[in-house]
Amino acid sequence: MVRQVKEQKVAPDSNRHVARAARLLVVDDDVSFCDLVGKYLEAEGFEVHAVHSGVEGETAAREGSYELIVLDVMLPDKKGFEVLKEIRAHGRSPVLMLTAKGDEFDRVLGLELGADDYLSKPFSARELVARIGAILRRSGWQSEGSNALRPPVIRSGDLELDPSARAASRAGEVLRLTSAEYDILRLFIGSPGQVLSREKLVEDVLDRKFSPFDRSIDLHISNLRKKLGPHADGTERIRSVRGAGYLYTWPA
Repeated sequence: MVRQVKEQKVAPDSNRHVARAARLLVVDDDVSFCDLVGKYLEAEGFEVHAVHSGVEGETAAREGSYELIVLDVMLPDKKGFEVLKEIRAHGRSPVLMLTAKGDEFDRVLGLELGADDYLSKPFSARELVARIGAILRRSGWQSEGSNALRPPVIRSGDLELDPSARAASRAGEVLRLTSAEYDILRLFIGSPGQVLSREKLVEDVLDRKFSPFDRSIDLHISNLRKKLGPHADGTERIRSVRGAGYLYTWPA
């Protein structure tokens, strides 16, 4: 598989970053690829640490503190999906999966296992930075160190959302949500009785233009449904509205 990043020399934009650099972990067995990506991301204001095997990736993710992990599907010692499972078992760092171009199975499986987004190789460096930026905005890392007042906890039925920690619980039980799942749930809770289109969900949650061939948002909602379960009376929480989108329901 040809691995390519289109390197572009771009002057850093001071308005693009906050004072503290986001720490990124790149897990890919292609050393030259990691060096190229690392240099570009560092020029964009990120801290980058790269490792080149699945075992090293699991160890680094477990022992380090990273705002985001870029994880390749194809690794020499184990599949990236196995590494993703280990990451999800021990932490909540957002994960951007790198997949082969056109391999829909890998993209779907990665999202089902809890990846926050995916990017198909080859890709441009600008697209990588844009995807990373979108995930970081969703994860809320920019608010760290802010002197702003702590936002109030949001309660809706048996659900409780803590915006400052980007955490959610159901009937007192903590829900292990990805950044995308959390944002979808918060958007639903903040839009009572409204049908939300796939286009709105993609643009508001994934922070990119809607494509009818991109099923990422549907997979995120499917995962969220499983984690939330039905209402106490047995009715489903998130209902598909044919040809329109999705509706969060309340028990009768």
